[in-house]
Amino acid sequence: MSGQITTPTAAPDPEPAPSPLSDRLTMWARTRDIGERAAVAALIEEGDVLARGDVRQLLVVENGAFVFCDWARFEARYRCALVLDEGEDAFLTLVLATAFPRLVPLWKVEVLGDRRLGIVLRALACLGGSTAIAVGTRS
Repeated sequence: MSGQITTPTAAPDPEPAPSPLSDRLTMWARTRDIGERAAVAALIEEGDVLARGDVRQLLVVENGAFVFCDWARFEARYRCALVLDEGEDAFLTLVLATAFPRLVPLWKVEVLGDRRLGIVLRALACLGGSTAIAVGTRS
């Protein structure tokens, strides 16, 4: 032993855990137009559809540097690439119409159910620029 004193070196700080996808999508949406912001907010609020791996794989593009929704790719392929129930299909159709306003069959709202209908109505109010319209259960 040469009498050297060794100082223990601190372990490098672990990499911080990545932010949840919802946070990263919200950050991205802030730079987008109001329709895309409303569509992202609706997807995050609904939660179930965005939790599906097949939906995320088709809709969300992400790497270490960025994350975004590829609406065009999703719209072109979601009906043939995903197995959706009536409510999921209706919800995604209306979310896409919020992201890219166009003609959409409004009869789709019939199969949404109360929870998803409320989410879509809030997204439409946001698209219209309103923060004052309350959408929810009446007492």
